[in-house]
Amino acid sequence: MTMPAYRSHTCAALNTAHVGQTIRLSGWVHRVRDHGGVLFIDLRDHYGITQVLADSDSPAFSAIEKVRAEWVIQIDGRVKARDAALVNPKLPTGEIEVYALGLTVLGEAAELPMPVFGEAEYPEETRLTYRFLDLRRDGMHRNMMLRSNVVRSLRNRMWDQGFTEFQTPIITASSPEGARDFLVPSRLHPGKFYALPQAPQQFKQLIMVAGFDRYFQIAPCFRDEDPRADRSPTDFYQLDVEMSFVEQEDVFAAVQPVIQGLFEEFAPEKTVHRDWPRIAYRDALLWYGSDKPDLRNPIRMQVVSEHFRDSGFAVFAKLLEQEGTEVRAIPAPKGGSRKFCDRMNAFAQQQGLPGMGYIFWREAEDGSGMEAAGPLAKNIGPERTEAIRQQLGLGLGDAAFFLGGKPEAFEATAGRARNVIGEELGLTEKDTFRFAWIVDFPMYEKTDDGRIDFSHNPFSMPQGGLDALNGDPLQVYAYQYDLACNGYELISGGIRNHKPEIMYKAFELAGYPNSEVDKRFGGMVKAFKYGAPPHGGCAAGIDRIVMLLADTTNIREVIMFPMNQRAEDLLMGAPSEPTNEQLRELRLRVLPREA
Repeated sequence: MTMPAYRSHTCAALNTAHVGQTIRLSGWVHRVRDHGGVLFIDLRDHYGITQVLADSDSPAFSAIEKVRAEWVIQIDGRVKARDAALVNPKLPTGEIEVYALGLTVLGEAAELPMPVFGEAEYPEETRLTYRFLDLRRDGMHRNMMLRSNVVRSLRNRMWDQGFTEFQTPIITASSPEGARDFLVPSRLHPGKFYALPQAPQQFKQLIMVAGFDRYFQIAPCFRDEDPRADRSPTDFYQLDVEMSFVEQEDVFAAVQPVIQGLFEEFAPEKTVHRDWPRIAYRDALLWYGSDKPDLRNPIRMQVVSEHFRDSGFAVFAKLLEQEGTEVRAIPAPKGGSRKFCDRMNAFAQQQGLPGMGYIFWREAEDGSGMEAAGPLAKNIGPERTEAIRQQLGLGLGDAAFFLGGKPEAFEATAGRARNVIGEELGLTEKDTFRFAWIVDFPMYEKTDDGRIDFSHNPFSMPQGGLDALNGDPLQVYAYQYDLACNGYELISGGIRNHKPEIMYKAFELAGYPNSEVDKRFGGMVKAFKYGAPPHGGCAAGIDRIVMLLADTTNIREVIMFPMNQRAEDLLMGAPSEPTNEQLRELRLRVLPREA
């Protein structure tokens, strides 16, 4: 039999059935070990690792002495069974080793700027500059394979649910989707620009108008955003979905089995809860201080303003005299120690607040039973303190923390405090995924300069249709929804506004005249005038889903070639300066940076 040019088997394929056979392997030198005249190489390829050995009798011994980590080599050798005491149960090839008969160097490696063997922490700048080396590391390799398998599974699940995959353009018109566009200058139309799509939003709606019923796409999206740990600053992938003749519940019913099944498939060792509650946006902010709550933490905040109104605690009593203010409590079961309360008060100060009031319940020193302790308890008296304890359902050894003012000023801090309390007191579940649909988003919000603008997706249908738009815009809710999981937003979507008259009115309230709507969304408005079905859908963030399944909090750990925090590609050198010739061809001039 003629031996293949580079390998007869992969580095994961050999087992005791191959003992005695002469084989050929190719791969990277994972590490070299010298055991007193016997050399061992862990040879690695995409599939796994095989142990190669050579003693002084091996014709390959002198060649193996010269190889270094990450050289690419080819080994000809004979498969041997390992002694029982030397079997490595962690490797699929752990029962055998290959006795080297010959070695060919296919590619030498220079001195490594970072090791591949082991999972030592290295500066992210080095890892991204040498991403091809970083990706050779076992953890990163596993993450990329997980991502690939997740995408394949999503595709299969969507086809099984009766959806059809279509591709939409990557070069399109600029559209206000809530983030900055990446603009692309046109050579054929000097002075005009295309945009990379922030999402296939308009196209997927047009696909519904065109009569295709259930669409999906693994879609690249481009947004010029400020980076965060759970968000890529330039581009990301989403499972994009749209359906015709549906209400909100129909979308939920189609999506849940896909996401539920995906998490059960790729996190079999964790609990994936099947109960997906619907939580109104306003309730999510009140109870959890976030529109993407982590429901593994059972703590629910409550309004306790009445107990502090006209009370002896002047700070809250005066606050509550102002319009739009309230006091909220964060229950802390088993947090009833002064040490813990002081620690949480310090946490609030680190967040920029003056502090966080607290009450905790302990055994009375005179043995008379339970008493409330802390400065707040003294100020408001036992009757009000007891009413608070009963409202919150707390008892001996428990505590409660309090924040007051206008909710928008302290809500986010309260949410972070809730998360810290849940973690520190061991209340937050481990090895669990909990999902919730956040519904009833407000259609509009007031901007800092007092204008009315869309608070979310401008294409959502207002609840109540045209009639709802004749009252106070800030009281209008949209058929808009997000899926939260463990403190992250995984999905965002809505039932679309498919009627031109409602769309014109909705944009008018946000300060866009009809002419502006026609200019920006001319294709879609035109399409809606020729018979548009009721339709809706959503988009799921693939990078974020994989991040959760890979059990990491850094999205760059699950993207093959990510940008850094400053939106730079350190490997390829992007962004780069254009040549003068390119600028002339595009009729562009670069202004000098302002001092």
